[in-house]
Amino acid sequence: QVQLVESGGGLVQPGGSLGPSCLAFGSIFSFNIMGWYRQAPGKQRELVATLTSGDNTNYADSVKGRFTISRDNAKHTVHLQMNVLRPEDTALNNCNLKTLSREYWGQGTQVTVSL
Repeated sequence: QVQLVESGGGLVQPGGSLGPSCLAFGSIFSFNIMGWYRQAPGKQRELVATLTSGDNTNYADSVKGRFTISRDNAKHTVHLQMNVLRPEDTALNNCNLKTLSREYWGQGTQVTVSL
């Protein structure tokens, strides 16, 4: 019913920036939460940031002040502006969409922060 298409990952040096985006296609209920989760090798998946259709945000403590999540409700897109990136931000980042009845995941976009 819903497909999530991600883009914008990549390789950057510490202190650099990336701005991945996620576009949702399909029949999407107006009340939803879109966001990003990430998983590094050997670690559990963790929340990065989420944003409700009512513009309520939730950030991981480790990214507060560095990352900013935004969305366009009409276009069902979500953008994550990642600044001052650190090596520990290296992870596969997956877009997520939650409605009252379903949850969807994107294929993931790799973020690598390295010298």
